[in-house]
Amino acid sequence: MPDLSVTLGRLILRNPVLVASGTFGYAKEMTHFVDFAKLGGVIPKTVTQASRAGNTPPRTVETASGMLNAIGLDNDGLEHFLSHHLPYLRTLPTAVIGNIAGKTEDEFVAMATRVAELGQGLAGLELNLSCPNVSGGLDFATDPEVTRRIIRKCRDACPNIPLIAKLTPNVTDITLIARAAADAGADAVSAVNTFVGMAVDWRRRKAILGNVTGGLSGPAIKPLALRAVWRIAKLKAIPVIGVGGIATLDDAMDFIVAGANAIQVGTANFYDPTASVRIAEALPEALRSLGAASLAEVVGTLNA
Repeated sequence: MPDLSVTLGRLILRNPVLVASGTFGYAKEMTHFVDFAKLGGVIPKTVTQASRAGNTPPRTVETASGMLNAIGLDNDGLEHFLSHHLPYLRTLPTAVIGNIAGKTEDEFVAMATRVAELGQGLAGLELNLSCPNVSGGLDFATDPEVTRRIIRKCRDACPNIPLIAKLTPNVTDITLIARAAADAGADAVSAVNTFVGMAVDWRRRKAILGNVTGGLSGPAIKPLALRAVWRIAKLKAIPVIGVGGIATLDDAMDFIVAGANAIQVGTANFYDPTASVRIAEALPEALRSLGAASLAEVVGTLNA
């Protein structure tokens, strides 16, 4: 059996298959569909410091080969997550990586501090620096200096928790942001979050989403996400978790040979919640077909 283990800075996973935040609820919803023990890890829905009602409906719309969403980080807040959801998540037979989003730099730090105090059982913490559906949500990951400051402060607030920075693709050069995350002490980056887009009903001459714009995900963004991962991986500065249109083994392997150390399955969870498990189960044979004894031997081996 090939070695599927993954090392992302100080975070070690049994295999590279994760499920993306915002597409898997708080895991309990998937109990009847997914064998959690077969996954590398679970990233539950993003939480904010205070509860949020989210954006005005409609919040989702199907597009060609993808989906636009403008949920707006609907959640009950960090304290509810720590007291209500985390006790269950601790019982899962896989790594659980929390995901937080702050409205300000100070709020990110305050939340990271709280996670350090009460987040026992979390294997890591993903910083959502790039949600396109909330006011100011993109500002953090579009500026290298802001990214660097937030990660450095969060690293100081929770020195023993692996940190992952979730990056936006809505920038001119994502490698500048990735390098800033590396310099600030992040253990890995997730690339990428959704692309900002919109859908309209021309007959009514109105935007379909209540928020007007939303985040595009699904197969439509895979080529763009793949390029972002490849460019970041070429820096050799920080491990990369590939995200964007991954639904099959072939999708996952494309990202891995392009330089992704791990991958996240996102939109596919909505229409096929078993996709992540099938990818994990198929990985050993894929590696054997390449003559590889470990996943690490294949990462970043694209002949480009």
